[in-house]
Amino acid sequence: MPLLAVEDLKTYFFTRRGVVKAVDGVSFTLEAGETLALVGESGSGKSVTCLSLVRLVPEPAGRIVGGRILLDGDDLLAKNPRQMRRVRGKQIAMVLQDPMTSLNPGLTIGTQVGEVMRLHQGIRGRSLRERVVDALRRLRISAAESRLGQFPHQFSGGMRQRVSSAIALSCAPRVLIADEPTTSLDVTIQAQYLELLKEVQAAAGVAVILVTHDFGIVAANADRVAVMYAGRIVEMGTTLQVFNNPRHPYTQALLRCLPDVDLKREQLVEIGGQPPDLAALPPGCPFAPRCSERQPICERSLPPAVTVDAGHTAACFLAVATPA
Repeated sequence: MPLLAVEDLKTYFFTRRGVVKAVDGVSFTLEAGETLALVGESGSGKSVTCLSLVRLVPEPAGRIVGGRILLDGDDLLAKNPRQMRRVRGKQIAMVLQDPMTSLNPGLTIGTQVGEVMRLHQGIRGRSLRERVVDALRRLRISAAESRLGQFPHQFSGGMRQRVSSAIALSCAPRVLIADEPTTSLDVTIQAQYLELLKEVQAAAGVAVILVTHDFGIVAANADRVAVMYAGRIVEMGTTLQVFNNPRHPYTQALLRCLPDVDLKREQLVEIGGQPPDLAALPPGCPFAPRCSERQPICERSLPPAVTVDAGHTAACFLAVATPA
């Protein structure tokens, strides 16, 4: 049994304009110690998928309307809010995009890092202070003891991101969700942060879901890749399979957008058109209006996911299934 199994997850937002199908039938598994990257354009459903896993979808508009989220075989969607608070932070934790907005500006760093340990492990007093210092040191925050009384605005962007990770990892969760953790960091700090995250993951055996737009980060850090478009996973496989043999036209288009030092071209290739309105999805394949290889059937029917290689699937009529 995988550590985490997501089955046909559906998260919709009920608005005056209609029902926005932000996540519409997403399924994947995650093993202990594995890193799964979620990639795709903004609005493809990556962040809403992550918020659904920790049951933090904005209410009342947002609702998880179907599917199952099995953590060690235990369905998180069957838990009430009080039970879910015991799981969140202890068994599954999340690092949000911008640490300056996810950290409380009115509370000290020591208070914020220690809160999770106090709530989930009942630690207090001197023991709590020692555990907080250890958590900060593990994320390589220098002079950790002297920084306990400081506030988020007194830290650099890279240090704030490390504090956010220290909070998420403080109770040794089984699953860590990192939602674009390097967006606000420069390239040098990005590399340092990701290397540190890999070291912590290897030491603790944490399974990681990494949300990013950066294919360089995916290539260097992910074991498997799930490509999302219009609330669905359109291709999934190992990193090598997706990079070396992309089978969905959307994945191929994303990879063509990457700069290549070996190719002498004046400008980057772009994907024509715009992502669809999730409140008014067209019939058939959502990518069909932007796809240069579309066929008449693509505009009428939604393509099923087929296995194109061992562990490699693509939801496209052009993808040929591997013979049994």
